[in-house]
Amino acid sequence: MLRATHVVLAPLTESDVPLLHDWINDRELVLWNAPYKPVSSAQHRAWFDALAQRRDLAIFGVRLLDGGRLIGSCQLHSIDPIHRSAELQIRIGAPDQRGKGYGTEATRLLLEHAFKDLNLHRVSLHVFATNARAVRAYEKAGFTREGVLREAAYVDGRYVDVIVMAVLRDGAGRPA
Repeated sequence: MLRATHVVLAPLTESDVPLLHDWINDRELVLWNAPYKPVSSAQHRAWFDALAQRRDLAIFGVRLLDGGRLIGSCQLHSIDPIHRSAELQIRIGAPDQRGKGYGTEATRLLLEHAFKDLNLHRVSLHVFATNARAVRAYEKAGFTREGVLREAAYVDGRYVDVIVMAVLRDGAGRPA
């Protein structure tokens, strides 16, 4: 378990599956970082069951330190041990917990895990240019903009730019 001031990153459990399924089917939430596509219970179950077999993934539940309530999830995926790199994704699924700094706190914890525990050198991410709140949170966590993939995603009937951001273990974009 990784602990900060307000949140902890802990393994996802069987009891988290229904809430995670609700979040992946919340159209408004999904549209902040992906095209919306409904996910059936069976598809979601297959995804959850396959997590334990993945060697290129470190996934956690974001829980409030006070009470342990699951408010989101975060992961390092595409972990490459040769290049010592990974991609980061985070979702604060609980609507009443957004905008409180928990995502930034969880991102910093995940970066600490990436650099100290996994010995990675680089963590990158892709974020829609239309998601200004997420861009600000990533910058607060130490990410630097590296470029823009113009009209790289087709979401909800329109093309959106995708910002590429990264943080390095040492050097530019290093977390605080």
